[in-house]
Amino acid sequence: MPDAPTLVLFNYDWDLVGFARWREHFPLDSAGFDLFSFPSNVRLAGFDLERFVDGLAHRARHRGWRGVTSNHEQFGALAAALLAERMGWPGTPVAAVLACQHKLHARRVLETVAPEASVPCQPLPARYGEPIPDGLAYPCFAKPVKAAFSVLARTVHNREELAALTRFRPWELWVIRHLVEPFERVARQRLPEASSAHRMLLEHPAGGRQYNLDGYVFNGELRPLGVVESVMYPGTQAFMRFVYPCALPDAARARAIDVARRFLAAVGFDHGLFNMEFFHDPASDRLTVIEFNPRMASQFSDLYLRVDGLDLHRVALELAHGRDPAILPRAVPGAGVAASFVYRSFDPAARPPMPGPTRRRGLARDFPDALLFHFPKTPGQIARDFKWLGSYRYGILHLGGRDAGDLAARCVTASELLGWAPTCGTAATEPLGGMSTCRA
Repeated sequence: MPDAPTLVLFNYDWDLVGFARWREHFPLDSAGFDLFSFPSNVRLAGFDLERFVDGLAHRARHRGWRGVTSNHEQFGALAAALLAERMGWPGTPVAAVLACQHKLHARRVLETVAPEASVPCQPLPARYGEPIPDGLAYPCFAKPVKAAFSVLARTVHNREELAALTRFRPWELWVIRHLVEPFERVARQRLPEASSAHRMLLEHPAGGRQYNLDGYVFNGELRPLGVVESVMYPGTQAFMRFVYPCALPDAARARAIDVARRFLAAVGFDHGLFNMEFFHDPASDRLTVIEFNPRMASQFSDLYLRVDGLDLHRVALELAHGRDPAILPRAVPGAGVAASFVYRSFDPAARPPMPGPTRRRGLARDFPDALLFHFPKTPGQIARDFKWLGSYRYGILHLGGRDAGDLAARCVTASELLGWAPTCGTAATEPLGGMSTCRA
């Protein structure tokens, strides 16, 4: 017997695919808009998060919704928390979502409850577009207090680089303000101890290999699911692939879980999926938290399904209805290792070819397990990506393999079918980023 309808907010890309797997058991409605597609993203103009939630609450009884979920970082996770609170549905507390997403406030909480996993930080003492003051220490890692997708986040080595990073055209300032202001209005009311989110955060640079701890909290109990490794393009801070499982030492994994447990308890996060990004330096054995995401990292759901037989989108749906995901049956795993391969261009003038119908049919024929996203963009959109991200992401491919070597070989062949350079290295035997000790 299907459940009562579930509302999914800002349901695009991986979520559109992941939630669709469960439509037979979970009737779904969707609301929200795509920030990256025209004309959908025109709705950003005048978007008011509280008015959006008011409208959903008005429709909820008519539509018969009994739960809400979202993995959208910019607006969805907070909107879902606000709606669940309004309707009395299971959900992550609003204050906990705000505390995680306000990166400066989250860093201050972390400094209190887990100082060994934090780094010194300070707000940039200038708002967007204002002159950069003298006397700041470099190098530093700069990032917006509220943002998503690593937008405008990078290491700067001097005042000139920081000034260039925070120098915007009028239309860019308009976009930034409209992305942040919906969060800011709610945070002013519900998290008044946090400062304005309309600014940059400067952190002491941290290093090591980058990982993601995925898990959920149910009835106040943290339950880890696994650890995904993030591998960067050499010499950059741009993601090249995400690999599950990986080779993080067990002791470091246990420390990551302990830090997550302390932080989430401190901010009142007692229900819902979470993702903690962190560095682990194998030389010093130091673990440094990057940030907490109060929602599923939906790009990884497919990886867990392939390797562990656990679908994180099903976990999200169970949580939305207040049920314990621990009792879910698992599918038979189809791979020993899986990866999300990210295709990027670092040349603003390059126009990587988009795979046409023939190439896509060839991929589906030879790699029936493949999950492909391709992102054609205009020259103006590419220029914006280089300004905000330092590169242009034009494709993502998910594959599984028996082991790391098999997966790398499959990536090379699949990339050739698509007409793209492989993102698993130059040889099929090059390590993908880990092996098999990162299940939590």
